Amino acid sequence: MLPELFLLNLILGIVFGFLHRGKEDYTGLLRNGAFAGILLGVIFVLAAQYLPPVGMNFDVGLPGVSGLFIEIILFLIIFILGAFIGDKIEGIRKK
Repeated sequence: MLPELFLLNLILGIVFGFLHRGKEDYTGLLRNGAFAGILLGVIFVLAAQYLPPVGMNFDVGLPGVSGLFIEIILFLIIFILGAFIGDKIEGIRKK
């Protein structure tokens, strides 16, 4: 997978966490972040798989659906980390 997509995913996660309303609601942030992260993961993995240059995906060593599933999970983890970073930045900024 292109490193730019990972960086974009992290930045979108930080923005999501920063703009997420509520007072340090980590459960809601995790639930909403997981939904948004899976959606973005699917979009980014399919975009990297089918847009030119074709086949520029992150090779996890597993072919087919299992490899795509692991790539989506990696995007999910990066997005959720970004969301928590954005939430921490929001908490620091409010003080």
